[in-house]
Amino acid sequence: MNTAITHLLNIKYPIIMTGMSWISTPELVAAVSNAGGLGILALGPLTAEQTKAAIEKVRQLTNKPFGVNCALLMPSAKENAQIALDLKVPVINFSLGKGDWLIKGCHAYGGKAIATVTTAKHALAAQDQGADAVMVTGHEAAAHGGEVTSLVLVPAIVDAVKIPVIACGGFADQRGVLAALALGAEAVAMGSRFATVKESPLHEHIKHQVIAKDQHETIYSPHFDGLPARYMKTPLAEKLTKKPMNFMLAMVQAFFAAIQLKVPIWKVLAGILVEPQKIRLLANFGAATPRLKAATEQGDLAKGMQFIGQSQGLIHDVCSAEDMMQRLMTDVEGAWLKVRHKI
Repeated sequence: MNTAITHLLNIKYPIIMTGMSWISTPELVAAVSNAGGLGILALGPLTAEQTKAAIEKVRQLTNKPFGVNCALLMPSAKENAQIALDLKVPVINFSLGKGDWLIKGCHAYGGKAIATVTTAKHALAAQDQGADAVMVTGHEAAAHGGEVTSLVLVPAIVDAVKIPVIACGGFADQRGVLAALALGAEAVAMGSRFATVKESPLHEHIKHQVIAKDQHETIYSPHFDGLPARYMKTPLAEKLTKKPMNFMLAMVQAFFAAIQLKVPIWKVLAGILVEPQKIRLLANFGAATPRLKAATEQGDLAKGMQFIGQSQGLIHDVCSAEDMMQRLMTDVEGAWLKVRHKI
């Protein structure tokens, strides 16, 4: 199946796995790329040394194109991104920040840059900075989706920009892929569906919880990790997303997060005066990390929080990335023939 994105990224299928912290590991990234899609490695929680090792591991496991995701609000983002540039990663995906320097560095060695956006304003800014494509993340998505649903946001941004659009948020089967293509997207990005394949390190208990729960059982709130995000609905999630962290607790958490991320304490102290909002985000990240890892790595939903999209209502099994991709694309072709017949 050929689209502007398969041509741009040199991949077989217009299917991309998003960069999910603690889930998009080298093994899963390589499995998706080997299956014909594009796997994206999540750099957010990694140190510089871990980033280098992870990229090298992906290259040991696949000779296919792959990408990395750089969440630019993270304290270690620029350092990790520079390592990705130095190692000439084929695709750089960035979010939550201005990425003009990243695009320039990526293009210097012939790489491709994809900006993740949730608004037309940010999509146009990314296009002006030289991004090769935009990943448009709708309200249905796990983690940090936008305020507008994919059904409206995707075609609105397709109309606004001249570069290819990748649809993200609410996509998990052949119907979603066909819908995205009909809306003008050139590819689909999936997180929740790939999080539940066999190669995913997501805890087995969480995978089966995803299968057991439906599309209604998620919560969208800005009150946990500092940004509006979508989580699996549990009693703990309902409790922790009711109200924002108070200021004093946020400052304490900021110091703990700084230690964890090896950020100098003086930067936190200076940031409290100069960039209080950024420090609050750091604090929320520090508080969120143990709970996110408790769910993702240990399967503990009594103590942990799990990012998940509304597409969990469309996920019904755990299979390999290869099987999932082959079934998906076979169903896409079959469904497309049915649509053409009806027309």
